[in-house]
Amino acid sequence: QVQLVESGGELVQAGGSLRLSCAAYGRTFSMYVMGWFRQAPGKEREFIAAISRSGGDTYYADSVKGRFTISRDNAKNTGYLQMNSLTPEDTAVYYCAAASVLSRHPWEYHNWGQGTQVTVSS
Repeated sequence: QVQLVESGGELVQAGGSLRLSCAAYGRTFSMYVMGWFRQAPGKEREFIAAISRSGGDTYYADSVKGRFTISRDNAKNTGYLQMNSLTPEDTAVYYCAAASVLSRHPWEYHNWGQGTQVTVSS
């Protein structure tokens, strides 16, 4: 099993940027596909982005394409989500997760972090 810990969430103004980090502990991080999801109050968990084990393939939700960038540094056992041009609609708890396949479906992910709050003010 791999344990995941997110960080980097905070309050930011609309139009601003944040970089979230996902630190992995336990099993070798490079063994897993990594994904980012978010959940706003009263809404279902939403897929944001996923990245392959090597980092060579990435996959984005249409709602963030062109604004968010997923990346990973396997030497540091850490994944990242760079978020630019933030809007109040991006306000949510953001989760990183590990999977065996590159997928947008939450049920494919078997390890989850505790989440980090991102709040975008207008």
